[in-house]
Amino acid sequence: MPLPATAAAAAAAASAPLHRRSCARQNLPPASRCFLPSRALLNSARLTAPAPLPVHAPRLPPTAARAAGPDAASARSPTSGGQMLVFVPPHPLIKHWVSVLRNEQTPCAIFKSAMAELGRLLIYEASRDWLPTITGEIETPVAVASVEFIDPREPVLVIPILRAGLALAEHAPSILPATKTYHLGLRRDEETLQPSIYLNNLPDKIPEGTRVLVVDPMLATGGTIVTAIDLLIERGVTSKQIKVVSAVAAPPALQKLNNKFPGLHVYTGIIDPEVNEKGFIIPGLGDAGDRSFAT
Repeated sequence: MPLPATAAAAAAAASAPLHRRSCARQNLPPASRCFLPSRALLNSARLTAPAPLPVHAPRLPPTAARAAGPDAASARSPTSGGQMLVFVPPHPLIKHWVSVLRNEQTPCAIFKSAMAELGRLLIYEASRDWLPTITGEIETPVAVASVEFIDPREPVLVIPILRAGLALAEHAPSILPATKTYHLGLRRDEETLQPSIYLNNLPDKIPEGTRVLVVDPMLATGGTIVTAIDLLIERGVTSKQIKVVSAVAAPPALQKLNNKFPGLHVYTGIIDPEVNEKGFIIPGLGDAGDRSFAT
């Protein structure tokens, strides 16, 4: 019995090879493409800037670093009484992309893409209740609505640690409506495991209260990330203004950060148990820079 036309078409589509489809560009009106408030709206007296919301997380002992909802593994600094928080978001997509990154068979192009996707999710989590906002009223096509925008007058500084940080921070501008990116190149000596600076694009002075996102995929021994944060503090930033995003973190780096930078928040895809004598996280995912760029 012949199939109906619709069933035959569906069967043919199912047996046909898959091809990537390009999405047609839609001719949207200008207002539909705007995701930031206009200058006129920013200058309007109808806008107000609400007070920043505090970030809350349960207090756990340093040894209880684990993934749990919005929970965080926290450690109290012995010198200042401050608290460093380590967030391991339990989203299944984060676990998926970490697994893709761990696989030694993952090709470089897929590895770099997976790192970017993991960064997208972690940066989204890190920006929760952290971005400055403005509220007001605007005209919709049918009525007046109360609205809330990210305030573009206070951009987040994104600091990727080269090289691998470029991949993890790739989608930061698409997640955060207002950003400025400054590159920081640090190279770790394979023998001493000590970092050296080969590129410093940071401004001489960072405005007070600026939010800073430091992106470093591997927090292993902690030398690189500590050096990066020291450079930021020299330019007027406090550790409470900084959030660190990493793909994988290990106890040596987290302990150094806790001892030196109270109030710091770290967002990572997973916490691995140890670092070997060569400074690699175990089980880790290998050299994130080499695997991202095939060099």
